[in-house]
Amino acid sequence: MIAFLGMGLLGSNFVKALRRKGEAVQVWNRTASKAKALEADGAVAFENVADAVRGADRIHLVVKDDAAVEEVLSAALPGLQPGAIIIDHTTTSKEGAIARTAAWREKGFTYMHVPVFMGPANALDGSGFMLVSGDQALIQKMEPVLASMTGKVLNLGPETGRGAALKLIGNLFLVTFTAGLADTFALAKSMDVPVDAVSSLFKEWNPANALPMRIQRMTAGDYSKPSWELNMARKDTQLFMNQAEKAGIELNVIPAIAALMDQWIDKGHGSEDWTVIGSANVK
Repeated sequence: MIAFLGMGLLGSNFVKALRRKGEAVQVWNRTASKAKALEADGAVAFENVADAVRGADRIHLVVKDDAAVEEVLSAALPGLQPGAIIIDHTTTSKEGAIARTAAWREKGFTYMHVPVFMGPANALDGSGFMLVSGDQALIQKMEPVLASMTGKVLNLGPETGRGAALKLIGNLFLVTFTAGLADTFALAKSMDVPVDAVSSLFKEWNPANALPMRIQRMTAGDYSKPSWELNMARKDTQLFMNQAEKAGIELNVIPAIAALMDQWIDKGHGSEDWTVIGSANVK
């Protein structure tokens, strides 16, 4: 028996996918109607979270944050059967994932933090990525179960909390990537360039293909042979800001990057490769 706690878009589609495979699933959600709606797919909904986990040997949850995980699992504890495995897909802090792994072990239960790079559509069709780290024997045991729910399980090694950390890192990249696109569209608007023209450019010249090489350049430690000098990158950055300001359009991310560039230029790095602006935090 499987219990699933948290019937948001991701959790609901995980449940639908499990039901399509014939799995018996008990569900709970803080807003009971969201759990009740899944009875149409053959799940059994409960209003009390302890009742929802009763009899389940595997408990999955996807809720908002560390505090919600703590609250939900605390309420579920009276219904947990001995030996139950808790699989938490919530994006949380690294520290929270480490602490819960230890705390639930002391209570006699297994807690796995398994964050995901999956949207609702991925949960429904079993694609995307699940991140695991920590006890390698446990991961080996559970990997077939997890693999059936996703496209790929990424085993990040024996360090507890590494999955939580890399999930946050990945999400940060997505946030900055999207914010950068917002400024890109703003600059395009300031010059009367339609979005479809921007899209067409990136289909032909895809800067995402350069990501591995950019990481290599940023982490190499030698910025003395520039492919784009910091001074020149800063000059172009000023052009972005001048153009947007002239059109009365605000850029949100670029001014902060310009300020960072100025700091490194002031320290004497203007003639170096512009990726030097990221060197302070490279291990």
